[in-house]
Amino acid sequence: MCGVAGIVAYSSVNQALYDALTVLQHRGQDAAGICTVDNGNFRLRKANGLVRDVFEAKHMQRLQGTVGIGHIRYPTAGTSTSAEAQPFYVNSPFGISLAHNGNLTNSKQLQDYLFNVARRHINTNSDSEILLNVLAHELSITPEMALQPQQIFDAVARTIELVQGAYAAVALVISHGMIAFRDPFGIRPLVLGKREEEGRTEYMVASENVALDAVGFKFMRDVAPGEAVYIDNDGNLHTQVCAKNPVYAPCIFEYVYFARPDSFIDKISVYQARLNMGKKLGQKIAKDWEDLDIDVVIPIPETSCDIALEIASELNLPYRQGFVKNRYIGRTFIMPGQTLRRKSVRRKLNAITSEFKGKNVLLVDDSIVRGTTSEQIIDMARESGAAKVYFASAAPEIRFPNVYGIDMPTVNELIAHGREVEEVAELIGADALIYQGIDDLIDAVREGNPSIEQFETAVFNGNYVTGDISQDYLDEITGLRNDSAKKSAESKAEISNIDLHNEAN
Repeated sequence: MCGVAGIVAYSSVNQALYDALTVLQHRGQDAAGICTVDNGNFRLRKANGLVRDVFEAKHMQRLQGTVGIGHIRYPTAGTSTSAEAQPFYVNSPFGISLAHNGNLTNSKQLQDYLFNVARRHINTNSDSEILLNVLAHELSITPEMALQPQQIFDAVARTIELVQGAYAAVALVISHGMIAFRDPFGIRPLVLGKREEEGRTEYMVASENVALDAVGFKFMRDVAPGEAVYIDNDGNLHTQVCAKNPVYAPCIFEYVYFARPDSFIDKISVYQARLNMGKKLGQKIAKDWEDLDIDVVIPIPETSCDIALEIASELNLPYRQGFVKNRYIGRTFIMPGQTLRRKSVRRKLNAITSEFKGKNVLLVDDSIVRGTTSEQIIDMARESGAAKVYFASAAPEIRFPNVYGIDMPTVNELIAHGREVEEVAELIGADALIYQGIDDLIDAVREGNPSIEQFETAVFNGNYVTGDISQDYLDEITGLRNDSAKKSAESKAEISNIDLHNEAN
């Protein structure tokens, strides 16, 4: 999962982009980048690390310009090297820089198209570079140097026809302005905001509305599925739906795990959605698991805290904070290797022994992916003296890989794939394991916006909304994205980086 932001203003945007990316840091901790346009030239800084580490005062001073885009990243299709940090840029036509959240599912075919038809070379394994070059090629078809809004929308429409998968993208075009667009299913989120400064309107796009709030922009609306937004250099806003048959199907995992609780995505409060998840799950436990002798409900911080509070309320049981989180450790879910994830859990959480000793505890988490973290947390609860440890997941069983930009790539790494609930409970060491039902999860989220008829839920049921995912493709990404493949790719990338460094010196 990644985060994007873009601003067209009348004063320097570097600090606002920095602040926006900091607010979006939960969406990725692998790399960060900002690109601005200054006197007809790109100013770019990107590197591995957190926002606060990537940008020093000297970098911010160089990032001049009143138009800019930013990105924070964790790797799915590519590696975690700085060579694949975003934004990317190309010199032709005009000079275009792009940042992208999501994953393209026909990258291989697009790369062949770019080489054989567009005569463009792709230098990394990142599908974001592919998306940039597809857009650049479509813009190059227009003969005029001064692009009109309709020509830009036509180029985006052709791009959408070629590109498959999930994407929320924002791009700068030198001497023209900023373009942002969202995939035809609205899988990845994108919002539009504005700010009035001295009688003039400035515009911003971002992955979540909290980024708008942080820098003083007012939320206008979500960018619609298949819609493109173009803000020209004069500050004029132009919008058009460019996809032929757009369908609203946002990723439900945004509400379960990724988005901040203070965000609204497609008119749905993430916080309220999580409360609803807790209520639904609490009702299920009360109905189907009434024989469990639960003494206390304890969340696994932090996403599940609000969920657990509602469960405790439904069950009329005490709610306690039994784990203390070290906020200075990276999120284990997005660490590039399984070994690092295992080592990180106990550095990340510490149990309050008095809340466990002699008690039957119900631990609550937002989801169970690989099961590594769940197993270790249950061990910690038992080591702290818990008599019995029950485990509840606010999401259903994750049985299928995600192909739209979430790092759940291979079935072999998903603990629930091909297993019954009882088998998963035994593997993680739980005395009982309760999953949320998929219909309850959908109802909990849809309550905030009943007009959304479907959500992207493939990780639970294998129904990929784009309709283009074959078993051959799933087998291919299994080979590319498992931990061993990533480790090998990163080693090769590091060697390549060393070679380039040596050549430069």
